[in-house]
Amino acid sequence: MERELESLLREIPQPDETAMEAARRRQAQLAKPPGSLGRLEELSIQLAGITGRIDNYIERKHLLVFAADNGVVAQGISSAPQSVTLQQTVNLTRGKTGAAVLARQFGCRITVCDVGVNADIVDNAVLNRKIAYGTADMTAGPAMTRSQALQALRTGYDLARQTEADVLGVGEMGIGNTTTSSAVLAVLLGVDADTVTGRGGGLTDESFQRKKAAIRQAIAINRPDGTDVMDVLSKVGGFDIAAMCGAFLGAAASRRPAVIDGFISAVAALCAVRLYPRVRAFLVPSHASFEIGYRMAMDAMGLQPILLLGMRLGEGSGCPLAFAVLEAACVVINDMATFDQAGIDDGYLEEIRQGDRFTVEGRT
Repeated sequence: MERELESLLREIPQPDETAMEAARRRQAQLAKPPGSLGRLEELSIQLAGITGRIDNYIERKHLLVFAADNGVVAQGISSAPQSVTLQQTVNLTRGKTGAAVLARQFGCRITVCDVGVNADIVDNAVLNRKIAYGTADMTAGPAMTRSQALQALRTGYDLARQTEADVLGVGEMGIGNTTTSSAVLAVLLGVDADTVTGRGGGLTDESFQRKKAAIRQAIAINRPDGTDVMDVLSKVGGFDIAAMCGAFLGAAASRRPAVIDGFISAVAALCAVRLYPRVRAFLVPSHASFEIGYRMAMDAMGLQPILLLGMRLGEGSGCPLAFAVLEAACVVINDMATFDQAGIDDGYLEEIRQGDRFTVEGRT
């Protein structure tokens, strides 16, 4: 399976620099002061690099949610019982969760994929790709085998590639997964658990201390290799994180933007970038998660979220909101008039443009 992973990574293309430069020229011709639409301009240029064309349309929007349970909940690290994973996995398909109602509002489809829920799900609306009934307790040994981690990654990769959409969002459902995500992030960044661990869905002070202690114990016992992403995922990760990592890779391989949700999604994206740095060009962060480790994951990838809403729900809830922003970026570059079309002599901007070039050159 290791060779299979190498083969999958080789399918990921470079961003199209020619298309990106053409998008920059188009933005410079539009009837507006240079850079006045900020991130919308940047996103339109990024989309050009992803798809290889300037005129992009975000019409088919799809959220992929990977559900799994985590054995580490046995250590009392969560405020919610493990049964919530099962119930919310089903509720996602019934339009009852936060992510589901936002997806409906913004015309986004959802696929909920069971990669490791600790129960049998009889609802046909949930895609059954179960690898096991939850991971093992990582404080006593590896959360899963390396083979299982690769299977989870391949599951996410294949689902992303097979989903017909112009943009993909990547979310999760799994009680205890802020603990596993914090453990993965701590190892990848080489920092102490306290630095990256937040309270997740809300914990008492006592439970919060147990959570951090569990992460430290899991890392000490398993000794994951921070330079080997699959080793980290298998020893202190979760089926959901590994599958999400695969989904980011699959989106990039099929030349489509992949939207990062919150903290757990960001850690999965970082795993994908560490596996193959080229993936970064295909990633679009949605909202700035309230979780303490989120900013560190973003900094490690050199990315900035486009929304500041104080959200920390998970489930992929930030993705439908980001899809709307991407639609706005497309409308701007596709439909705005150029200076010529608007009958405006843009000569008055020459001094500003020269100043912009001087500033950029000065920084470089």
